[in-house]
Amino acid sequence: MLTRLDLRFFKCFELLRLPLGPLTLLSGSNASGKSSILQALVLLHQTMREHEWSTRLMLNGAAIRLGTVSDVVDKVHGRSTFEIGVVDDAVQYQWTFIGDRSEMSMAVECVAVGGGANEEPKVLRHLLPPMSDGTISSLANKLRGLTYITAERVGPREVYTVEDRQIAPVVGPVGEHAVSVLNWGRDERVLDELVLAGKPPTRLRQVEERMRMLFPGCAFVLQQVPQTNAVTLGLRTSDDTDFHRPIHVGFGLTQVFPIIVAALSANPNDILLIENPEVHLHPAGQALIGQFLVDVARAGVQVIIETHSDHVLNGIRRSVKAERLKPEQVAIHFFRPRSPDGPQVLSPQLDSSGNIDTWPEGFFDQFDKDMNHFAGWGE
Repeated sequence: MLTRLDLRFFKCFELLRLPLGPLTLLSGSNASGKSSILQALVLLHQTMREHEWSTRLMLNGAAIRLGTVSDVVDKVHGRSTFEIGVVDDAVQYQWTFIGDRSEMSMAVECVAVGGGANEEPKVLRHLLPPMSDGTISSLANKLRGLTYITAERVGPREVYTVEDRQIAPVVGPVGEHAVSVLNWGRDERVLDELVLAGKPPTRLRQVEERMRMLFPGCAFVLQQVPQTNAVTLGLRTSDDTDFHRPIHVGFGLTQVFPIIVAALSANPNDILLIENPEVHLHPAGQALIGQFLVDVARAGVQVIIETHSDHVLNGIRRSVKAERLKPEQVAIHFFRPRSPDGPQVLSPQLDSSGNIDTWPEGFFDQFDKDMNHFAGWGE
């Protein structure tokens, strides 16, 4: 498991050492750096997956497009380099990248593994010194196979293209491959800890049952379009109706669908990055998705989410109180715009009852602030 992410001169961070847990929640105001945490990991993932033997970090690819070096180097303190580091299973990995500000990739100036530095490496595999026995390191397997789901997920479609699992091993950044992943893995067994009793333990049936928890009466059917590499997805929200095209069943259902598919397709030690899992969900559904992601983390999948929803947070807190996850297994970080008045990141702690020790200004407190405006009205 990744237990820490280190950033230096990356985007809005001069220096950051961020603890990570089995479940990590990133919160805070807009443009405060939350997305940068996910993007740093996605840059490593993208290069490892798309450019196995590259000695350069690719800033633009299928998973993410960040522009040029000038777009990703801290504009206040940085110049033409930044560093990304991770701690994985107690081993520290550190990369220093360098490039001209107009370039769209950066050379690996140094890579350090467990304290041993490799300056200006000539040969790298998955951005790491090649293993002498030809195997792939545990970290490389985790990062190149991670799932990243952005907040801008695809909406309802008339027809969904089906890709081979080598092309679409995960649901994709906008959930574009969710139907493919479900279709080719429909009969594969999900993790035992995530199996809901009373239904077959296969991916297709378990995804459907999880969707029913969020949308009572929900069911779906995948149908092959004759003589094409495509399927239609029929959906319904009641046992009393026929299946409908996705456009007729509400946007929230299609927005949460790739999250459910990704989670129930994961294996232990996989990494799942999700931006705004609450998009288009009713508050009760937002709390349920928080509880679901706790169960995913409890099954051994590392989950890192960025959220603006206090309902997602409260779903996690309720699960901790119910002892579905230990409080020390949840890392909560609150991001603030860079200021000389205090740290950029504050990390409230949970206790075993789901209580939070401190509530920084701006940390899911807008409801209380709004209610204060009503105090005394009519007196």
